[in-house]
Amino acid sequence: MRIAVLTGGGDAAGLNAAIRSVGRHALRGGDEIVGVINGWAGLMGSGETRPLDEAAFLGALRQGGTLLGSSRTNPLRIEDGIAQVEAAMETQGIEALVAIGGDDTLSVAARLAEHGANVVGLPKTVDFDLAVTEYCIGFDSAVAIVTESLDRLHTTAASHHRVMVCEVMGRDTGWLAVMGGIAGGADLCLIPEFPLHLDEVVAQIARRDAEGKTSSIVVVAEGAEIGGLVAEADGPTDAFGHVNLARRALAERLADAIESATSHDTRATVLGHVQRGGSPVARDRIWPSRLGVAAVDAIRSGVSGVCAAVVGDQACLVPLADMVAEQKRVPESLYRVFTDLS
Repeated sequence: MRIAVLTGGGDAAGLNAAIRSVGRHALRGGDEIVGVINGWAGLMGSGETRPLDEAAFLGALRQGGTLLGSSRTNPLRIEDGIAQVEAAMETQGIEALVAIGGDDTLSVAARLAEHGANVVGLPKTVDFDLAVTEYCIGFDSAVAIVTESLDRLHTTAASHHRVMVCEVMGRDTGWLAVMGGIAGGADLCLIPEFPLHLDEVVAQIARRDAEGKTSSIVVVAEGAEIGGLVAEADGPTDAFGHVNLARRALAERLADAIESATSHDTRATVLGHVQRGGSPVARDRIWPSRLGVAAVDAIRSGVSGVCAAVVGDQACLVPLADMVAEQKRVPESLYRVFTDLS
């Protein structure tokens, strides 16, 4: 069988581990494996793929990024986009496809499955907002980076009695902010699920001052809404309709507002794409390896329209439609763990 694999959306640590797993398991079972270049863009027109052999996966396990390239091309927003993907798959002789990505990528995969294509997904998003699955490729590595960054910010904040505002990824959900905030000992956490007003932020910093704590670490998800903070005009959107949140300068505006209200020397740090880069942590090597094998096994068993996910700490197959039916949001119980300890 000729199996193709693609990576869509933003890069994340662990993608190459998944590609390696899919490829090696396919090859060692007698199947042919090809890589689709640059996500769904590689299945537009006549398609662009390259054959993958054992040599292609040398060193891939520990490498960040994606050896296949990626894009935010959205066939659902292109006239006859799904038809183009189906035609490209036929032209390239692709009998089955493994699509690795987040909500956007898997939404396209789900639509393809509805059209009868043989497609299996793998969950990838540093936002950790896919429904059902307890694991998403790249999230654990991103949390580790946020944690290390907060550790470093603590020392300079304490030395200069500063408030440090650290902006992390999280368009609609605050998983990265709250998990990184717990692990990194942040003092305040602002996330989309539980909006705060600027006055509440200032009051919490004033409370810490009264307790003799002369420095504070504020971690904020890039998509958080903060009442009382002067709004920034939205910028251009990508092919999936997402505003480029980096243009909001949220951390800088929040830092300016805190300094103005408290007279604290306040600095902003935006981690940005650092959170996506570098080598994956162990969990982002182990689970992509397990899920890649599960995806190929599903294809060989004739199962399609599913995503290899983690439920109950076990690899299992979940309908693609269920994976993208809703966003997984930070529950109040987890947020309270942060607030109780901060």
